[in-house]
Amino acid sequence: MLIKIYPDSPDSKLINKVVDSLKRGGLIIYPTDTIYAIGCDIYNNKAVEKIAWMKGVNLKKANFSFICHDFKHLSGFTRPLDNRVFKLMKNSLPGPFTFILPANSQVPKLFKNNKKTVGIRIPDNNIILEITKELGNPILTTSIKDEDDILEYTTDPELIHEKFGDLVEIVIDGGFGGNEPSTIIDCTMHDFKIIRQGKGVIDI
Repeated sequence: MLIKIYPDSPDSKLINKVVDSLKRGGLIIYPTDTIYAIGCDIYNNKAVEKIAWMKGVNLKKANFSFICHDFKHLSGFTRPLDNRVFKLMKNSLPGPFTFILPANSQVPKLFKNNKKTVGIRIPDNNIILEITKELGNPILTTSIKDEDDILEYTTDPELIHEKFGDLVEIVIDGGFGGNEPSTIIDCTMHDFKIIRQGKGVIDI
């Protein structure tokens, strides 16, 4: 199902429709402030396993991240942030960044790996922020890759629907997406490290 939602003023009825699908274990493809991504409720094990299967990765080794709708939301899944980390994130979010942080015991066991870390995103996109807020849980997020040698990420939601519509319950058309992923910053050590330079510039 392809659903058109406008980012400037997301329709609450359509947001609730997406949330209902997530609560039933559905997979969705949605826009962010970078690229289109696929996700599900982090607490639905079968949905999470399906995404790992689609990506062809071992769930225990997968580097999936969570989308949260604000700082209060993310604090439920990370250890207390020190002042340096909090300041860096506060100055950068919402925005095109993924922060690798120490995970706490609230992170579902399905996601825990030997590193005990979690990737956190608060993208600058009203559609996915409204969905996570209404759902009440973070959404697992991972990029939609394209097999094209030139374009790494598909930007047209209609083409995304044609390609992945049979594998997910809902594809959200929030307009054309970008072709540059988020910048990933590892904040688990004293010296922060940029793991991947993507969209957005950050001073660490």
